[in-house]
Amino acid sequence: MADRSRSQNRASADRDTQISDDDSALFRDAVGPVTEVAKGQRRRPWRHMPSARPAMREADEQAVIGELLDFSPGDDIETGDDLFHRREGVQLSVMRKLRRGQYRCQAELDLHGMIVDVARQCLAVFLREALDRGYRCVRVVHGKGLRSGNRGPVLKVKVAHWLRQRDEVLAYCSARENDGGTGAVYVLLRRA
Repeated sequence: MADRSRSQNRASADRDTQISDDDSALFRDAVGPVTEVAKGQRRRPWRHMPSARPAMREADEQAVIGELLDFSPGDDIETGDDLFHRREGVQLSVMRKLRRGQYRCQAELDLHGMIVDVARQCLAVFLREALDRGYRCVRVVHGKGLRSGNRGPVLKVKVAHWLRQRDEVLAYCSARENDGGTGAVYVLLRRA
């Protein structure tokens, strides 16, 4: 009795899984030519061979190039040194006002304690947002480098270099003593 019900179940399953000639032809066209593998004959799985390119060496070389481009020789800035930069076309009267703190700082970014890569990203995002909001003057606190030891002020040098590279920065100078002195800069941005 159990054998009869099993055979009936198989027969109904075979009817349900019958494939039409059109479906079979469509399947064979999609699959393409096939070869039958004999019993006991195994095919080795296809593997991707690793690239002959020295990927890690290339990455190291790119990192070195990036560091060389980031470094600006001649930026021997000391802890107490004032920072000052203006693009061509910025009037000296504008720089005097900036230096005196006569422009209202509309935003501030504090980079204290950040590593160089993080500080660079934060500065780029901060300047982009300030430009989008239409800010004209912002303050960036980089610190004086008092805890940097013999290396001197690391972020101070980097911030000065990064600001010179940015097109939206018209000028910058060290802040007044009550706004951070030589540990901060006022940054004048161009209009969006």
